[in-house]
Amino acid sequence: MATPTPAYTVAQYLVDRLVEVGLKHMFAVPGDYCGPFLEALDATPGIERVPNINELGSGYAADGYARFTGIGAACVQYGVGTFSALCPAAGSFVERLPVAIISSSPSANGRMLELTQGILFHHSTGDLEADRDVYSHVTVASEIVTDPDDAPAQIDGAIVAMLTYHRPIYIEVIQNVWKLACAKPQGSLVPVIPTSDAPTLAAALDAAWERIEGARSPVLWYGVEIQRYGLQALAQQIVDASGLPFTTTSLGKTVLDEAQPLFIGTYSGPASPAVTRAVVDTSDAVLALGTIITDDYLNIMAGSYGQMVEVNDEECRVGYARFSQVTLADFLQDLLERFKASPGYPKTFTAPTVPPDDDEDTAAGPIPPEALTYNRFYRQLTDWMKLEGLFDETVLVLGESTSLYVFGNLMGLPANSFVSQAAWGSLGHETGCALGVALGSGKRPFVVAGDGGFMMICQEISSLVRAKVPAAVFVMSNQGYAIEQAFVDLAAFTPQGEFAPFDVLPGWDYGALAKAFGAVGFRASTRAELSDVLNAVKGLVDVPALIEIVIPPKDLAPQLARLAYVPPTQAKYQPPG
Repeated sequence: MATPTPAYTVAQYLVDRLVEVGLKHMFAVPGDYCGPFLEALDATPGIERVPNINELGSGYAADGYARFTGIGAACVQYGVGTFSALCPAAGSFVERLPVAIISSSPSANGRMLELTQGILFHHSTGDLEADRDVYSHVTVASEIVTDPDDAPAQIDGAIVAMLTYHRPIYIEVIQNVWKLACAKPQGSLVPVIPTSDAPTLAAALDAAWERIEGARSPVLWYGVEIQRYGLQALAQQIVDASGLPFTTTSLGKTVLDEAQPLFIGTYSGPASPAVTRAVVDTSDAVLALGTIITDDYLNIMAGSYGQMVEVNDEECRVGYARFSQVTLADFLQDLLERFKASPGYPKTFTAPTVPPDDDEDTAAGPIPPEALTYNRFYRQLTDWMKLEGLFDETVLVLGESTSLYVFGNLMGLPANSFVSQAAWGSLGHETGCALGVALGSGKRPFVVAGDGGFMMICQEISSLVRAKVPAAVFVMSNQGYAIEQAFVDLAAFTPQGEFAPFDVLPGWDYGALAKAFGAVGFRASTRAELSDVLNAVKGLVDVPALIEIVIPPKDLAPQLARLAYVPPTQAKYQPPG
């Protein structure tokens, strides 16, 4: 008697659709409800399950992966896992990343028992729709699949929404439905391409062009949407055709190759390099294209809002005039044609001559010449990377810390070689996303983490070890939340000042921690020690390095000092009183 052909299941349907749209790695923490899905995943060629230590790590890794592949995914346990992965999903939502969060919940029978007899199934809050409802605030589709007949439409609709809007989705399948039969996929899943209203687009371009033509010093300010929406080639053509200088947001750093004359540095408000501030702050026509403008930019928004052209996936405005139904892609294409057709372009740009900033860090008391500080570490690491030719084979991953504003001053990086969660700013993202960055980019992550952020996600060193990723994780060890303290009270960095108790961290033995996780541990507190460490790190293969960079607790990088010293009406945080 012939063996009956196994039914095509809901679990296989979801796996196949994710593979179809380009997913090759699924980050996961196992859970019994998701067991049938993970079994189907492991049995499917072309996609690999990548284990994480916890769901926070899975979410961050999926986020990092999506930055390079255009899609990421994490499979997590119901309730305890989904709520842990909520923070990474929110970051992906804010920063325009297509990430699928996959979960599963009690079966139809279990749900009935919970509703009728009050039996609380494991990981349930008692509200069987709670996970879906919570995720509805940080996704473009949040689904609970309870019927195999409806599964294809729900799954397809969610994935198309993810691809269309470049934001996360949440798909929860109840446990017994995974192995039930459903129809096989029909057709291919493709994003819906939005279109502009032609007359409105023309009006917006006319208004923007009038402002550009009437300006003495227009400047292009590119954001991360240039990379997210595949507009990098178009953005580069605009630079070439216009001859205008360009800068980027911190989040958008390296959306274009920075080793070109018209790049004037990354703009991060007062933390920017002197020449960047000189060009952007005096511009009478800042063209903010694809930018996500955060409170790091309160100064430019306060001083230049009415003179700006701002176009992204949420709005199109010229000064105070707003234009609806104008897409970023269409605006950029038509702007390029204007530059090409105008005899006055490309213009010749000469960077202004301005005194360089004094980037020597300060601390309470003298800093020995051989000791490391934020800026000394930054200069030595990046000089070494240039000398060794590592920029093309690595990705710099910066945490939301002082180091982000220090390393943001770096010039000459190739495209797609810098990662930061500069809008959402979740501490720990940098180490958590390193695994996804490595698998998505095929390059080696060089992570610079604050010690506070690293402590939140240190377990993911173990995930890097398990995946044999030779990431280099540099932990800036000053035993305090320096960036938070700077925004609370800068006087803490003076000789008489003290950090607030809530900004003081415990001391960790990072070498012992590295050994426990199976990584290679190093420690550097001087320039000479750092030189030895870097040479050792370069030769590592298939194993991550955890490097403690010891800096004075009250080391205050000038970039951070300038950012924190902005006028009170523009300050990111206000000190009490």
